[in-house]
Amino acid sequence: MAAMNPGDIRNVVLTGQTGTGKTTLTERLLHDTGVIGRMGSVEDGSTTSDWTEEEKHHKHSLSPSILHFDHEGHTVNLIDTPGLADFVGQAIACFPAVETVAVVIDPARGIGTVTRRMMEIARQRNLPRMIIVNKIDEANIDIGSLTEEIREVFGSVCLPINLPLADCSGVVNVFDGDGAGGDTLFDSVDDAHTKIIEQVVEVDDELMSTYLEQGENLEPEQVHNAFEAALREGHLVPICYCSARDGIGIEALLHVFASLLPSPLEGNPRPFQRFDEEGNAEDFAPDAASGDGHLISHVFKVRSDAFVGKLGVFRVHQGKIKAKTDLFIDDHKKAVRVAHLYKRQGKDQVEVDEIGPGDLGAVAKIDDVHAGAVLHDHAGDGGIRLRPLPLPKPMYGLAIELASHKDESKFAPAIQKLMDEDPSLIVERIAATKQTVMRGLGELHLRVVLEKLKDGYGIEVVTSPPKVAYKETITAAAEGHHRHKKQSGGSGEFGEVHLRIAPLDSEHDEGFEFENATVGGSIPRQFMPAIEKGIRQVLSEGAIAGYPLTGVRVEVFDGKHHAVDSKEVAFIKAGRMAFIDAVQKARPALLEPFVDLEIVVPSTNMGDITGVLSGKRGQVQNTDIAGDTCIISATAPLGELQNFTNELKSITGGAGSFTMDYSHDERTPPHIQQEVVAAYKPHDHE
Repeated sequence: MAAMNPGDIRNVVLTGQTGTGKTTLTERLLHDTGVIGRMGSVEDGSTTSDWTEEEKHHKHSLSPSILHFDHEGHTVNLIDTPGLADFVGQAIACFPAVETVAVVIDPARGIGTVTRRMMEIARQRNLPRMIIVNKIDEANIDIGSLTEEIREVFGSVCLPINLPLADCSGVVNVFDGDGAGGDTLFDSVDDAHTKIIEQVVEVDDELMSTYLEQGENLEPEQVHNAFEAALREGHLVPICYCSARDGIGIEALLHVFASLLPSPLEGNPRPFQRFDEEGNAEDFAPDAASGDGHLISHVFKVRSDAFVGKLGVFRVHQGKIKAKTDLFIDDHKKAVRVAHLYKRQGKDQVEVDEIGPGDLGAVAKIDDVHAGAVLHDHAGDGGIRLRPLPLPKPMYGLAIELASHKDESKFAPAIQKLMDEDPSLIVERIAATKQTVMRGLGELHLRVVLEKLKDGYGIEVVTSPPKVAYKETITAAAEGHHRHKKQSGGSGEFGEVHLRIAPLDSEHDEGFEFENATVGGSIPRQFMPAIEKGIRQVLSEGAIAGYPLTGVRVEVFDGKHHAVDSKEVAFIKAGRMAFIDAVQKARPALLEPFVDLEIVVPSTNMGDITGVLSGKRGQVQNTDIAGDTCIISATAPLGELQNFTNELKSITGGAGSFTMDYSHDERTPPHIQQEVVAAYKPHDHE
C-alpha cells in the first residue's frame, strides 16, 4: 500500500464531555461509509472504538481509539477520545496528531467542564475547531438556546454551518449547499447563510471586495480557501447538528469532515523546536508537502498489544516511514529497525509498506519508543522536539502495597507499561512518607489502572490514602556553621563550613541556588562539590519534618580545612550540618499543595458545595450560573479532597462533576505544622 497524498487526508480528534455520544457517532460514521456492516453499541460492548475489557465493563471510552474511513475521495483519520474528566490527559495527548478538534455536545447535558477545557486547549495550540451538537431529536431540549449559549461561552465566531429542520428529521446546509430542505428549528436559512459567509470573507480582502460587489452569490469554490483560512485563524468555529443514533445530519457532517476541514497541507504548523548542543531552541516547521525530505514523525500514543507487543502510534509530519528501514528515536545515537508498519482500525491493524506525510500509523516491538518521541531518519535531526503539551498534573493519589511479595519481580515492569500508555499516570516512591504512591486524575482513573494491574498482569495491591506530600521552605535569611572533626587513629576527617541562606522566589525554576563566596582559599575549590552534595542531601530529605526542602539560596562564605585530614566525606558532612543549622534559624515553614477546582453542579446544590469547600479550607473564586447549572471555580488544599468525589456524588445525586489541576504550594496552618514537625524523628547523620 503506497503512501497517500497529504492533500487527500483529514485528521480529526473527536472530543468533549462524557455521555455526548462520541463513540456512537464514530460507529455511525464507520457504518455510513461502509467500513462496518452493522453498528455496534456502547451498551452491549460491541463498538469498534471501545474494545478493551475495561471499556466494555465501564461502558465508557478510557483510551483514544484510532480509526479511518473514506468519503468524497478523501481519507478521514478519526481519533475517538475519552470524555471522562479522569482521562482527559489521553485526549489532549492526541492534539498534535490532527489538524482539527471536533467537540461534541449533548443538548440535554449542556456545556461541561471537559468541553470548555478542550476548546480552550485547542485554541491555545492554534488548532481549528468545530462543534457537533448531537442527539438533536431527543425530547425536552432547546437547541436554539444551546446554540446561543455556545456563542456566549466560546464567542461569536461559533456559527451554524447547517440548521436542523423544524421536526429534527434532517438538516439544511446553509454554507455551500442550495439551502433546500424545509422549515428550520430556529433561525432562517438565509440569515444563517449570510452570517457564515460574512464571517468567512472577513479574512480575505479580495474576496470581501467581490462579495460587496456581487452580494451573496458566491460560488463554493470562491469561498473554500477563505473558509480554510477562517478555521486556521480561529475566526470561525462551525457548528453542525446531528443524531448519531438515528443517522440524522450524518451525510452533511461527512461532507464537512471530508471536503471542508483542512488537510495536512492546509492546517497550521505543529509547534516543533530544534535544540542545538548548547540547549538553545529555535522554532521548526515540518514541511507536510515533502514526502522525499527527512522524516519527522511524532509518537502521540503508546499501548501494549497482545499480538504485536508494544505499539507506538505516530503522526508523520514530514517525509515517509517505510517498513524494514532504520530510524532514530529523539537524540539516540543508535538506530532501530522498523520491521513492521500498521494502520490502526480500533483494535485491529493492517500491515502497510509505507506511511507518508500527514498520515497516522503505528510501529511495533520497539522498546525505546515512548509517548512524545520524535522518530526521524537523519542523525542531525536528534534535537527536534514538540513543544510540551498542557497535560493535567496527576494530583489524586493512593498509597499502594503489594498484596503478595511474590509479585515484586513483575510489579515494576507492569507499572512501567501502564505509565507508558498513560501520560497522566505516575507511580513514585515518596522518601518523605516512605510510601509508594500512584497518582492520576481521579478516583475512577486509578480504579481502572488497578483493574488493569490485576486482570492484565495478575498483580493485586492494597491501597490506602496517601500522606500529604508537604514541602519544607524558609521564610527568613540566616547563617549556619558546623565543624566536622573525627580522629580514630591515622588520618582523620576535618571540614568546617560557614554559610548563609536566604529565601528564593516561589517561581524560581529549580528552587535552589548554590554559590561559592569564599576568599583567600579558606576552603579549597575542589571541596565545593562535596559541600553542595551534603546540602542537596538535606534538600531531598528535609531539615525539620523529613520532607523535600525548596526555595533556598545558599552562599558558602568561610570555613577551614586541614592539609592532611580534609577530604570529600568530611565536607559533605560539614556542609550538610551547617545547612540544617541555618534552616532551623531561618523561620522554616511547611508548604502543602493546593489545587484549582472547576466544579459543575445543579444550581440548587451550589450552597451545599460552597459550604463543603469552606470546611476544607477552600476558597471559592467565582460562580457562574448557566440555566440550571452552576460552575464553581475554587482552590483548596489537596490533602482535604481525598473523599470529595464521594461527597459530591452524595450531595448532587451523581449529577455533579469536577476537574482539578495543581495550582501552587501554600503555607500550612501553624497547628498542622506543629503536629507534623513533632512527629518527625530525624536520623543522626553525624
